[in-house]
Amino acid sequence: MHAAETPDWVRQFMDEIDTLEFGEGFANLTEETEMFFGTAHIVGAEAIKAFFVKIDEPLDVAHEVLEFWTTGEDTCFLRGEARMAKKTEPDTVVQAPFMHLFTFDDGEPRRIRTLRITAGPLRTDAVL
Repeated sequence: MHAAETPDWVRQFMDEIDTLEFGEGFANLTEETEMFFGTAHIVGAEAIKAFFVKIDEPLDVAHEVLEFWTTGEDTCFLRGEARMAKKTEPDTVVQAPFMHLFTFDDGEPRRIRTLRITAGPLRTDAVL
């Protein structure tokens, strides 16, 4: 694995999680894509979008990618930080580190096979 410039699709993916307006950033997901977010296991692009809507809709969230690594073929990894606040309490901002591990299928164009996300530690009482 080697450090690389963060690709546009990753930046779009993060922006779409923040805005909950899904488009090109989520285009690499399929109905077979599996996402593991903590203990949650979600399958399929539409279910993954619904999951993000459920957890992020009551929040103002801004994800920032700090580091990006890739094998150049089937795996990429990123580290970042998310700043978030309840929409009803915008002055109570918390920050949480996160990591994403993407694995891709062998097809053309490449599609995301799995997405594994860890986040935290987080002051959950401030945002839940």
